[in-house]
Amino acid sequence: MKDYLKEAEEAYTPLLAIEEASRCLLCLDAPCSKNCPAGTDPARFIRALRFLNEKGAAEVIRENNALGAICARVCPQEKYCKLGCSRSGIDKPIEIGKIQRYITDFEANLKMEILRKPEVELKQKVAIIGSGPGGLELAALLRMKGYQVTIFEKDEKLGGYLRYGIPSYRLPNDVLDLEIKRILDLGVKNLVNHPVDDDEFKKLKEEYDAVVVGTGYELAKTLPMFEDDPHVELATQFLKRAKNEGGDIDVYSDTLVIGGGDVAMDVVTTLKRIGTPRVIDVVYEEFNEFRASQKELNEARALNVSIIDGYVPMSYDGKVVTFKHRHLPSVISIEPKHIILAVGQVVRPQFDLDYNLGEVVTNNYRVGDSNVFVVGDIAKGDKTVVGAVKTAKEAAYFIDSYLTKAREK
Repeated sequence: MKDYLKEAEEAYTPLLAIEEASRCLLCLDAPCSKNCPAGTDPARFIRALRFLNEKGAAEVIRENNALGAICARVCPQEKYCKLGCSRSGIDKPIEIGKIQRYITDFEANLKMEILRKPEVELKQKVAIIGSGPGGLELAALLRMKGYQVTIFEKDEKLGGYLRYGIPSYRLPNDVLDLEIKRILDLGVKNLVNHPVDDDEFKKLKEEYDAVVVGTGYELAKTLPMFEDDPHVELATQFLKRAKNEGGDIDVYSDTLVIGGGDVAMDVVTTLKRIGTPRVIDVVYEEFNEFRASQKELNEARALNVSIIDGYVPMSYDGKVVTFKHRHLPSVISIEPKHIILAVGQVVRPQFDLDYNLGEVVTNNYRVGDSNVFVVGDIAKGDKTVVGAVKTAKEAAYFIDSYLTKAREK
């Protein structure tokens, strides 16, 4: 339990953070910033820190990303900013996420208030359904422009998957709570324990000038052979249970996890941190096509998770799971005490929206010629936290344009 609540990575000291920033080559074309989907602009905040301007660095991050402290911890930087880092050609890329975390921790310790309430209050109202990263970022952006913003959340607390899916050792609740507090302090209203059904959705479209759907991928996939089995748990259910109970949950002597994405890695590392002696992860992909981030995979290996790659589940008799290798004439059977499925998540179709491959069909995030917009996983783009922030920033531009034209009529 203690391992579950403790952040996996130690924070930089001021000296280490400045030393790491000093490795930056100060590239004129700033490839790291170009590779950041959220537009947090690491080149600028690293430059500011390198010249000992921590406050300026914090302002760069927060003005570009209302969820800067969250993205510092959960973004797969090796796929984005670190991939573009020119320092890679010399030794290794700058640890951009660790620097960003140091700066946002500095901001929190000094209780800086960078996000500003709007100077002008507008009468137009925006409803946002869902409080995941897309909904939260959008709420901050639209509120700072002066719109009256209300978030509708079905759970008892705001945060969506940030709160109920990402383990505490990666994203502590106190960090998430502070990020949300900053947004609410702007004057964003919120209604929790408030699921929106089709009838209320129709009313919202009439009562609000714009309605934004940011409900994400709510349903975890399963496999037919495991349906209705009491020994089998879905990854999202397990992670929510662990997060709600602070990792203080029942531990089995062994657990079999099926799946190889970032959610699966969160599951296996959570299992080890709460004290599960034996964790076996069987993955469809081989290691050369692994979907999980390298950082998450490395942590799972460091915790001695047994990872078996390239196998597909073929049968399950209520006790024994049999797998067959995708390419080799090899079959393995495992009889675990507990099984967790981490084989992906899908959208829950709602509100009569038109979907294509799990994404709502839109034009510039707008549904047809209506006053409905979408953000987050159900919008086109990467299904990551920084991808959701990107959709929110782009959608904010189009929503503001739409509402501005409506005011000028």
